[in-house]
Amino acid sequence: MTLPTRAGLDAVPAYRQGRSAPAGASKLSSNESPHPPLPAVLAAVHDRLGTINRYPDMSAAALRAQLAVRYEVDVDLVTVGAGSVELAAQLIHAVAGEGDEVMFAWRSFEAYPSLVRIAGATPVAVPLNAGHAHDLDAMLAAITPRTRAIFVCNPNNPTGTVVSAADLERFVAAVPQRILVVIDEAYVHFDRTDSYGAGIELFRRHPHVAVLHTFSKAYGLAGLRIGYAIAPREVAENQRKVAVPFGVTDLAQTAALASLDAEDELALRIDEVVEQRDRLHELLVDAGWPAVASQANFVWVPAGDRTAELETLLRDGGVITRAFPGEGVRISSGSVEDIDRVAAALVREEAIA
Repeated sequence: MTLPTRAGLDAVPAYRQGRSAPAGASKLSSNESPHPPLPAVLAAVHDRLGTINRYPDMSAAALRAQLAVRYEVDVDLVTVGAGSVELAAQLIHAVAGEGDEVMFAWRSFEAYPSLVRIAGATPVAVPLNAGHAHDLDAMLAAITPRTRAIFVCNPNNPTGTVVSAADLERFVAAVPQRILVVIDEAYVHFDRTDSYGAGIELFRRHPHVAVLHTFSKAYGLAGLRIGYAIAPREVAENQRKVAVPFGVTDLAQTAALASLDAEDELALRIDEVVEQRDRLHELLVDAGWPAVASQANFVWVPAGDRTAELETLLRDGGVITRAFPGEGVRISSGSVEDIDRVAAALVREEAIA
């Protein structure tokens, strides 16, 4: 006897985590922070370990209150989830279902099409432009009566490109207000352009904008899984209905609050990541690889047919990356030692050649 399975799930690939690294190698495949947790964050989490027999506050009231003050928004507009990916799923379920469409650029965050299909909606992927950035005109042209949401990943994963604040403003203003525009700013802390913070400002000025942030990247809490969204009231209410109960642990909430109190220290770490990102880009370009200038914590190399070659070259040099077969390689910005290892691998290639 064959057990029944849900129709359509054969079109949903399992999410592929960045490859782990063997001992002594650099894991630059998952866009994680190369820094260990701040001592203050570790201490705060340690102090809460004695209460893990209790359920967490499902509303994350303390964290939401602090975020509401920071962004000067009503606390009811702030929602939390197990990382921005879970919040993206909440937003999709909150506005779209069977027969609806959810649009995003492609290539962009790998989970978008799967999350849309899981919700029963139809993913609409609009190709990036020649500069590996969002083609906003093409996205506007792709809107149909069935479009319910549009995701703009800014900076974009995996290309690291950004939509300028002015272009994003024009785009949002042109999208009908019946459609939710989700500005996914998972990598915003690494952005050194005028698009930094554009999502929140657009949320203030437009009634159909939601913004996603995460503590996984700049804050270094990837292992605890926590992020937040700021969304229109009716959307936020629906998010709470579709969210997994108790999905954000007490330890994650505690670490997030401690991180918000330690942002001066975290800013120094972010500056280091940005410095090594720019160094990584320069090394790749000098070695003849078509690396794209990035505003995230990684660098994209659209190597095309040479993707496997670059992945192998770096792997042989002790660097584990994220390869997209036939398209390119995404290399996270790591520590100075990590990028030194990339440099050595590239020099080794020149020596062999």
